[in-house]
Amino acid sequence: MNVGVVGVGFWGRNHVRVFSELPYVKVEAICDIDYERARDVAAKFNVVNYYSSIDEMLRRHSLEAVSICTPSVSHAELTIKCLEAGVNVFVEKPLASTLDECFKIIDTVKSCNKVVMTGFIERFNPSVRKAKELLRNGEIGDVIMSHSRRIGWWPERIGDVGVVKDTAIHDIDLARHIFEDEPSQVYARGGRQKHTIAEDHVQAILSFRNNDKTAFIEANWLTPRKKREMYITGSNGVITIQFLTQQLVIEKADIVLEPLLKYEEPLKNELAYFTECLLNKCKPVPDEVDGARAIAVAEAIIKSIQTNKSVELEIGKIK
Repeated sequence: MNVGVVGVGFWGRNHVRVFSELPYVKVEAICDIDYERARDVAAKFNVVNYYSSIDEMLRRHSLEAVSICTPSVSHAELTIKCLEAGVNVFVEKPLASTLDECFKIIDTVKSCNKVVMTGFIERFNPSVRKAKELLRNGEIGDVIMSHSRRIGWWPERIGDVGVVKDTAIHDIDLARHIFEDEPSQVYARGGRQKHTIAEDHVQAILSFRNNDKTAFIEANWLTPRKKREMYITGSNGVITIQFLTQQLVIEKADIVLEPLLKYEEPLKNELAYFTECLLNKCKPVPDEVDGARAIAVAEAIIKSIQTNKSVELEIGKIK
């Protein structure tokens, strides 16, 4: 399978590395607006073809898929360009910088008969996969709520969206994924403390109508120590997930369990899954609709911050 990578900065070069490690994938070409960076990354990973123009890359090569790792404001334009060229797309979160752009991607997917996968990497973390298995088996009874914290210094590579669409969006997707439901109401507080681009801290409450569950989401670019964790509370216990160390703890009335999980690189799990779906003619998830629904929730959170009011949602209508 011939693939291309668009955007080979901090995160994109990891895509090049991982694709290069998959035995059935060939990185046919890479592209970056910085030609010298594209050349250097190509040399490091033995990629023959490198460009500063995505149009030239798409014109010169027959690609099965392209991975897009550029700033969020360019995601929609580049994704649509690849789809219209007949290429399947993996696009890093967020799917696009606005919900309107997400709708354009959804419409293009339908007209081009290609697939888009949105890069919500935490779904492919072994600790999350194990937590989902435990919840399906009723390990902690009926799930009541989740509380996630995703805090740390501002990643300087981010300059086009705020902490909600860049950071909290991981936990928006995880709440949908874990509860298997859509939030119907959002209330949030947050703002800008040190950054002028957009909000740099948020505390949000997502209410789920169908199963009476609640997700609390805390995210910021202010806290000096990096934390990535989630607590899932059930009627018979609590599951704690530490995303960075891939640790999982189950606390019940009479016992505390810590299953031994083999460390796996979530990005490798994610990109292997994406390419295997293409090889097997399966639709990968999370797809473009999942990406759009997460953006819809993110925009509701931002609106709630701005108005200091709860915001009603009907994101099940996004299809």
